[in-house]
Amino acid sequence: MKSVTSRTRALAVSAIALMGAFVVTASDVAAAQTLSRPAEAPSITPRTVNFSNSAVKAAGVLVLPLSGAGDLAKRGAGLETATRQAIERALRSAAFGYGARQTLTLRGLGDWDRVVVVGLGASAADPQWSGAVVGRALVNDSAPVTVLTGGLPAETVAAFATGMGIGHYRSDLYQAGRRSAAPGGPVTLITDFPDAARSSFQARGLALVEAMTWARDVSNEPANVIYPETFVDRARAAFAGVPGVRIEVLDVPAMARLGMGALLGVGQGSERPPRLLVVRYQGQGAPEGGPIALVGKGITFDSGGISIKAAAGMGNMKMDMSGAAAVTASVLALARSKAPVDVVAVAALAENMPDGRAIRPGDVLTAMNGKSIEIINTDAEGRLVLADALVWTERNLKPAAVVDVATLTGAVGGALGDDYAGLFSRHDALAGQLEAAGRATGERLWRLPLNASHETDMSSTIADLKNTGEGGGGASTGAWFIGEFVSRDIPWAHLDIANMAWGGAGDWSAPGSAGFAVRLLEQFVRDWRPVAREPGAGGG
Repeated sequence: MKSVTSRTRALAVSAIALMGAFVVTASDVAAAQTLSRPAEAPSITPRTVNFSNSAVKAAGVLVLPLSGAGDLAKRGAGLETATRQAIERALRSAAFGYGARQTLTLRGLGDWDRVVVVGLGASAADPQWSGAVVGRALVNDSAPVTVLTGGLPAETVAAFATGMGIGHYRSDLYQAGRRSAAPGGPVTLITDFPDAARSSFQARGLALVEAMTWARDVSNEPANVIYPETFVDRARAAFAGVPGVRIEVLDVPAMARLGMGALLGVGQGSERPPRLLVVRYQGQGAPEGGPIALVGKGITFDSGGISIKAAAGMGNMKMDMSGAAAVTASVLALARSKAPVDVVAVAALAENMPDGRAIRPGDVLTAMNGKSIEIINTDAEGRLVLADALVWTERNLKPAAVVDVATLTGAVGGALGDDYAGLFSRHDALAGQLEAAGRATGERLWRLPLNASHETDMSSTIADLKNTGEGGGGASTGAWFIGEFVSRDIPWAHLDIANMAWGGAGDWSAPGSAGFAVRLLEQFVRDWRPVAREPGAGGG
């Protein structure tokens, strides 16, 4: 009979041999992750867009953008009398108001399959929004589309065409049976100024549609498809061959050498390593004085970490990188349209997961500028990745201004609902330019306070500051925390878009990502006027 010692040794050897059969290597993990991803989403071929001043040919869908009852006689002069009169009667019967995004759909008039009347509204932002409503209404209609825009300026016609492209977006990425590879029929806009309208659309509108599509795609993709490394890959592919663009990517060793303990701390609980993506575009004729820096929160999935979120709705946290998507896409729109600007997108990319290596409440992290941060709640992680991204941006880019964009707090929705994103800034002149861009694009901002009292709210007994405060005012205290990582004299603003970035299906948008802030930032950078570099006194 064997001794107990020898039997124990034999069992141990057997156990080791058995364990060897189940050793999991890095390549095994990578292969499993690859297999767990869905098949690549089929792409949507956009409709061809034409501009013409030729006579109207009745076929497919007719679109009538109208600002008032008198527009029909002018815009629909080429229609058959009976068709025009039927539309007039329908508008009167429906008491149509001609407000932006208001629609009336009629079927079986003359030789048209469908007639869509849409109100144009009165503000500069309205034509693009009205076009988006029409694009959304026709997303499942493959018939050719004729849009009567007679009497409208070329810029308005181009804005309407841009909106149609934005509204045509589909978020059903993996419903292959519904995403037909065959494009819909062409869109022809009948206009008095076809050459000017075409030039305006091709110079700016088309790039904006493509950038909006890119931002919404990466935000809608599941987290097993888009994570820090693949976000970078998607960005590289989008900017490939675009003149004036330089891309830099910091990996974990590079960030560790720079002391970016806040960003790395957020990402250390995930098998998906964090990244810092920097995309700079300098167009011909760009002004001097340093770039405008757009810095985006890029949490590709936010479980909350150790301070884990509730299960309900957690799947939507794949969109917590919407700030990074917006800043990257806005630079993409500017670069593809060859805008004469100097702008840089900085995307702070990480996945917030509750692994055994994850940061815990009570831990202390040290950011790139040496400030120590006590972690109160690991679900307040967006401000941590932005902290290091902002320090890096200031030290390496010497920006003329900095705007950070983040799905930062639920509190901003409690304050503003789904009508405005939150705007915070110490510099009134910068805040004013952002508000103007919001009005011009219809992506509206409402300024909220930054108060000296927030310093007390965010003070820590063990570190320089803590990552979340006590009680209310969460949107403001979050903004104040972020502002501590930007020098007081640099014009800086923070946009909290948590309440605007994501939602259900609407009259102009598919369910999921709204691509919020892409158009706002593109407009802001184009219209930029230098702001003095001095300590800001506003925001209180």
